[in-house]
Amino acid sequence: MNLLDSLFILLGGLWAGTINTVVGSGTLVTFPILIALGIAPVMAVVSNAMGLIAGGVSGTWGYRRELRGMRHNLLLLMPASILGGITGAYLLLHLPESVFSIAAPVLIVLALTLVVFQPRLQKAIKARRDAAPTVRSHDALMVLLVFLTGVYGGYFVAAQGVLLVAILGIFMSGTLQNANAVKNVLALSVNVVAAISYLLFAPEKIIWAVVGLIAVSSLVGGFVGARIGRRLPPLVLRSVIVTLGLVALFFMIQKLVAA
Repeated sequence: MNLLDSLFILLGGLWAGTINTVVGSGTLVTFPILIALGIAPVMAVVSNAMGLIAGGVSGTWGYRRELRGMRHNLLLLMPASILGGITGAYLLLHLPESVFSIAAPVLIVLALTLVVFQPRLQKAIKARRDAAPTVRSHDALMVLLVFLTGVYGGYFVAAQGVLLVAILGIFMSGTLQNANAVKNVLALSVNVVAAISYLLFAPEKIIWAVVGLIAVSSLVGGFVGARIGRRLPPLVLRSVIVTLGLVALFFMIQKLVAA
């Protein structure tokens, strides 16, 4: 990588760390950048997921106040996230890379759709809570959905935070800020177990320079997101995410056609 490539990755990591803490879907910033720089899709996912762990740590720490009283939910949901992350990482490392090359554009479209419709999801969640604030939904369904989100996160990473906020906001007691705080912990758990899997079983797919650049910048971004990210206009965040996601989609479809 040259200096300009490194600068793009640093800026992407900073932005991703910030919006992962506030919204989720930071991978839709860093992944397109890595693809545009010519990095193979699976190597981009692996290196990106490992680098974003640092941002997950700082973002989780920044939301520590909102985690008070959430111990029961964390003990209930973390095993599901961890098991799902392991399963997703296994699929990423053992399915043929050609499968990922086909699946990734579909997953990008899914992730972008979730980002675009996130405001409507949040309104639906709020309306449900206002209508029945004392009703507690079934934990088993919430655990299952968190597990499936972990599988998705271990395989592709992008926008798992958006999925988690929607699930937790609907099924978990507490505020949306509590849901966001728990989301940060669960997404971090998925990334950590996935990273361990990559280290143990596919170290050749890790680009350490990319990991280091994203780790440093996303670490700062996580703190920024926890402190001032809530003040950033949501429309601006979503516009950047969707634009960069479409860039990634263009490059991946272009490679599929060329192949």
